[in-house]
Amino acid sequence: MDCIFCKIINNEVKSSKVYEDEDLICIRDINPQAPVHVLIIPKKHIAKLHELKEEDINLVGKMLKIACQIAEKEGIKDFGYRIVINTNRNAGQSVDHIHFHLLGGRVMLWPPG
Repeated sequence: MDCIFCKIINNEVKSSKVYEDEDLICIRDINPQAPVHVLIIPKKHIAKLHELKEEDINLVGKMLKIACQIAEKEGIKDFGYRIVINTNRNAGQSVDHIHFHLLGGRVMLWPPG
């Protein structure tokens, strides 16, 4: 598989890890769009959000919970943060492996890009 996130999960590509357990890896984005920009990535390869199965519901819930814990650890919990999921190219998904973007540390504008 030629998935950069799978390579990061398998330690074939270096990353700046923020958190890791048996289900998830969380890394700093290499092209940050905010002072805090962390990717929350499941170790299970799921290409697109709409490909989630019933069995993945707890995994997605865990991804949100860990994102909130990282927001607290990074000091942005009370200031404010955004969690973004891009799906398909027109929405900005550049890696076909679902992941959440945790963004914070600056004022977020609306509507987003």
